[in-house]
Amino acid sequence: MIPLALLAALCPQETKPDLRAEERYYAVQTLALPEHVELEVGGLLVRADGSILACTRRGEVWCIRDAFVEGREPRFVRFAHGLHEPLGLVEHQGWIYVAQRGELSRMRDVDGDDRLDELETVCDAWSVSGNYHEYNFGPALAPDGALWITTNKPFGDEPFGRVKWRGFALRIGLDGSMQPMCAGLRSPAGVGTAPWGDLFYTDNQGEWCGASKLAHLEPGDFHGHPWGAFSCDDPLWQFSKPGEAPNGVKMPEVAATMASFKLPAVWFPYDKMGRSPAGFVWDESNGAFGPFAGQMFVGDQYQSSVIRVQLEKVGKRWQGACFPFRRGLSSGVVRVAWDGRGGLLCGLTDRGWGSLGNRTHGLERVSWTGETPFEIRAMHARPDGFELEFTAPVELVSGSEPANYQLSSYTYLLHEHYGSDEVDRADLTVREARVADDRRSVRLIVEGLREGYVHELACDVVREGGAHLVHDKAYYTLIELPAK
Repeated sequence: MIPLALLAALCPQETKPDLRAEERYYAVQTLALPEHVELEVGGLLVRADGSILACTRRGEVWCIRDAFVEGREPRFVRFAHGLHEPLGLVEHQGWIYVAQRGELSRMRDVDGDDRLDELETVCDAWSVSGNYHEYNFGPALAPDGALWITTNKPFGDEPFGRVKWRGFALRIGLDGSMQPMCAGLRSPAGVGTAPWGDLFYTDNQGEWCGASKLAHLEPGDFHGHPWGAFSCDDPLWQFSKPGEAPNGVKMPEVAATMASFKLPAVWFPYDKMGRSPAGFVWDESNGAFGPFAGQMFVGDQYQSSVIRVQLEKVGKRWQGACFPFRRGLSSGVVRVAWDGRGGLLCGLTDRGWGSLGNRTHGLERVSWTGETPFEIRAMHARPDGFELEFTAPVELVSGSEPANYQLSSYTYLLHEHYGSDEVDRADLTVREARVADDRRSVRLIVEGLREGYVHELACDVVREGGAHLVHDKAYYTLIELPAK
């Protein structure tokens, strides 16, 4: 685990985590690795028999049995090797699908010895320029049986020339057909399908991407980065061309004037909520992972952490809040997966870029200790404010005091520079704080709400009995106010 003193030195003052409080509710176990296994995880898959497949940036796929099973030694068998930086695994119809740099492939073990017997190309309808950053992430299995991948745009030299479909979400049919679906992605390190069937992706802060984000993927979307827009001249792009992205304009203003531009569902404010969001999963454990059923958990590569996200649909748009959850893992969290026993597997690597922690790679398991933390479970938008849900009853006096809820809002610039400051910041006034009869929710009446802005909450309330919140911050991306 990362030393507490080192993490305190590296984190901004306002985001220093109380790791001891987090450890009380969510324990972390580290898998011991054999000396010959360099488990720089790029993809995780838990199979029906409990075995884990983990692919690595070295092109290997390891089959791991009896991981994190008390009283048993984990067994490692190299399932495959020689792949080109695989960054995701999904199982479908008896095959394991894997996104490599140059193709979407499928593989399987026929004789049951945990080693690959067959490997086939499904689709290679895109090229690579030779740039080191041309990663492909996924695949994610869509409800119609197609597979979606997200492609990283190149950063720097392209020795084989500029190529199409970098910075896109691509739909791959099982027949090998390819259709570009969304443009304007930057470094889309995670892509996944929600339990209800919608697709989302995570992107990393940088040029034309003011802060890291979680965004909904719908056909024809433009997510803000202009680099790959030239590809939309190709007949394979079946939607309106995105148009020219304005430079130096506030994000809500871009959305108001550029029809194709898609604001994210959730912004992850820089350092407050991580730097490099990657893979994600939804909690479908029926309470085995604690009081956050139905919510999303997102790995962050730089911060070696897991972020919690709560989404809601307002009008036709997804939006919601993000919350700190669990920091102090041993290396960057690139992929997450449920182990079938209520534990969250975290595939780790610093990928040579660096991350907080004392390891360069590995596999860890986060599990609920059974004790319920006092947290803001959810933050819901209301026409005149927000409604906060808590995981335990709030003490009436502290919960009813408006001064205990500090709210501010800000947005980001869409521009060619790397990242964006929090701009157009304003403090908001909390007029009332109404505690529900069961004391598990508080209705905030707020002046100054702004659509298209992040609404940052600092909450200084205590639960019945006097315990403070484990995490007192929440960040709600208000795309649209609910109708009255």
